[in-house]
Amino acid sequence: MIWASALLLAPWPGQVIAQSSATSEAARTSVAAEIRSSVGGKLRDFYGPRGYWPLWIEKGKVGPQGDALIALMEGADADGLKPGDYDLRALKRLKGDADANGDPKLLARADLAFSKAFAALVSDMRKPSRKVKVRYLDPEVEPKDEEPREILRAAAVVPSFVDYVKDIGWMNPFYVKLRKARTGFAERWSGLPQVALPADVRLRPGMKSGAAPLRRRLGLESGAAYDKVLAAKVKAFQGDHGLKPDGVAGTATIEALNRGDGYYDRLIALNLERARLLPGPYTRHVVVDAASARLWYFSKGAQDGTMKVVVGAKESQTPMMAGMVRYATLNPYWNVPSDLVERKLAPKMLNGASLTKLHYEALSDWSVNAQRLDPANIDWRAVADGRTELRVRQLPGGDNAMGKVKFMFPNDLGIYLHDTPSRDLLAKPARQFSNGCVRLEDAQRLGRWFFGRPLKAESDKPEQHEPLPQPVPVYLTYLTAIASGDGVQFLPDVYGRDVM
Repeated sequence: MIWASALLLAPWPGQVIAQSSATSEAARTSVAAEIRSSVGGKLRDFYGPRGYWPLWIEKGKVGPQGDALIALMEGADADGLKPGDYDLRALKRLKGDADANGDPKLLARADLAFSKAFAALVSDMRKPSRKVKVRYLDPEVEPKDEEPREILRAAAVVPSFVDYVKDIGWMNPFYVKLRKARTGFAERWSGLPQVALPADVRLRPGMKSGAAPLRRRLGLESGAAYDKVLAAKVKAFQGDHGLKPDGVAGTATIEALNRGDGYYDRLIALNLERARLLPGPYTRHVVVDAASARLWYFSKGAQDGTMKVVVGAKESQTPMMAGMVRYATLNPYWNVPSDLVERKLAPKMLNGASLTKLHYEALSDWSVNAQRLDPANIDWRAVADGRTELRVRQLPGGDNAMGKVKFMFPNDLGIYLHDTPSRDLLAKPARQFSNGCVRLEDAQRLGRWFFGRPLKAESDKPEQHEPLPQPVPVYLTYLTAIASGDGVQFLPDVYGRDVM
């Protein structure tokens, strides 16, 4: 029965785990004591409230989040930053010494060094670029320099610190995905021969001659035939550059090829700068992209939903701005823009239309206490000629351009998110048709997300205002290069903002 005695004396798996956990806990306690005795400056503001407990040390070594941070800093040039600014050599050496020795003093030094480097990198990544101009309507959305304690506190409460570092969780998903896609895009399309192609040719699969320059441009073996290999390469290029992947090298494809590698890399970099200004997914917020005419909303580290929108036309662009959605207006009026009153409404009145039957009313001015005007007493000819500016608003109802609700982030440009009865425009692939406002595919769904309940007017009374339980940031941006699958999709520069 010797084996039975040995079995009784051997520790159970639960005991081993408990002993290991206790040893690890004791080691971290020793590190915490060393951090307490040595930490200073702004890092003390983070470590003090958490009892000087280490952030990076696990089981007597720098945890895998340390390796993830080093890898991220080594690739910092993808963020427009310089890896050399972060003293990677010293950080690696300190990690190696601390891991090999296990000495609490070295581990404490490593924990502090990694926290300092991490805070610096996050701050630099979030720093806005001078290349991108955004109008900030409220102080809550203005870019600000975060203190190290704020950066580190946010990292300390995420479900997985390792994943947070690996996935760059403090940056907006648009930034993270485009940053990753940029690498694959460069591997596929950078470094190919920059052969200039004739702009007036149209090459198709199956052609026996004429494709030699195109083959050279795409890095294929020499020849003149437009074979299956070339067709597949052209399709791949088209797909990665936002073109219809039909394999035909027509005007748009030739133009894209002749732009060269540098153009697309600069365009990706420009869009990364735009995406840099968006908050991370742990901030509850809404993003409207005028280039793709889509809206997304985020909270708790994840995307909660997305929908189509209609945004401003080329001549009435949706601006790049950010503000706080503070309330919803149910049964809204629509204040008709003055140019539409002049160009469209006044001619109808001159042709005998009834303002009342059209569900509009004219007002004396733009004040809160404006008086209704009798349409019969209005000089519609002067309005149509642009000699008189007239305030006209559309009454609430099924045909109101605002639909049943609008979400307000107060601004002097009259830009907001709103419902729409014009459903046909939402079915179009390009949806730049509005006067600058954002028409929503599903205003009720967004309302439920804003309020946590269905939105419904209490009566037919116009302009019923409902304050949000908590104001929500909204960012109106313009992303003409976005991640798509493993590649990058380039969208038409409808507003002409990509001039480089």
